[in-house]
Amino acid sequence: MFGLIGHSTSFDDARRKAMELGYDHIAEGDLDVWCSAPPQLVEDVKIVSPTGKTIEGTYIDSCFVPEMLSRFKTARRKVLNAMELAQKKGINITALGGFTSIIFENFNLLQHRQIRNTTLQWERFTTGNTHTAWVICRQLEINAPLIGIDLSKARVAVVGATGDIGSAVCRWLSQRTGVGELLLVARQQQPLEELQSELGGGRIATLEQAMPEADAVVWVASMPRTLQIDSSIIKNPCLMIDGGYPKNLDTKFDSLGIKVLKGGIVEFFQDIGWNMMQLAEMEKPQRQMFACFAEAMLLEFENCHTNFSWGRNNITLEKMDFIGDASIRHGFSTLNLKSQFQAAAA
Repeated sequence: MFGLIGHSTSFDDARRKAMELGYDHIAEGDLDVWCSAPPQLVEDVKIVSPTGKTIEGTYIDSCFVPEMLSRFKTARRKVLNAMELAQKKGINITALGGFTSIIFENFNLLQHRQIRNTTLQWERFTTGNTHTAWVICRQLEINAPLIGIDLSKARVAVVGATGDIGSAVCRWLSQRTGVGELLLVARQQQPLEELQSELGGGRIATLEQAMPEADAVVWVASMPRTLQIDSSIIKNPCLMIDGGYPKNLDTKFDSLGIKVLKGGIVEFFQDIGWNMMQLAEMEKPQRQMFACFAEAMLLEFENCHTNFSWGRNNITLEKMDFIGDASIRHGFSTLNLKSQFQAAAA
């Protein structure tokens, strides 16, 4: 069995969903009530691969909402409690979705293995970052040519290059895709220099330097709400892949020459009988999902019950090959540009 740990996109969405599910006592409470609410097993689902294999899974709502991010102890407790629930239910492999994986990594929850009388077994959990990185790379490879960008000659900027997903994307683009020039953008200089050394190339650049030069921009770090970029300085055409969380690039750029694609999203080949993606702002919630969630499904399909994506900068090209092949085999495709580009991308 696979598990998915997620959360609502806002406090208002969480309250609305709780009301729909009949948790009136929680739905009517204020944020303090929600801070003390335990994780909930919300939905069970069966999924059938094109290969004919059937797997079963469970969605666990951590009862975390983004408004709790400033409450360190609450955020930490929410994630660990949801992981404990997943383990107690005997789930083989569970993906940490949305902010839960970010909280786990940034708050170094590896130091908190003991939760009451439960010792967390790390092999039961995955961040899903390997599949997310592979999907983002494929989205770039598939969609850039559709708007006239030749990646072999293009400058591609990766914003958040030194993170777990960002560094994996850089490895793939450098060694597999073969882009014209890779622009490495991140906040800290030393990790950038270490990544550049590992790759044997790439140019370190600030965001201000990279934006007017890039033919494509992969945003692995979410764009801050307060950051404003003049669209007139950006190349035409330019492909932007919004691989961060939350996804907000489409509200920042409205130039006709800039195509914004939600990164790290996959679509299953047929409808899934679930409701869990309704609040995730998916265009097709019965088929589309975050790639990190799909990783748990793929690992269950492949009987690979291990913490496949774990820690920082441990994603190898071999792991990306494995999860990418499994993704295609079991009926997943990447989210691509709409309208006139769909036929070419199919």
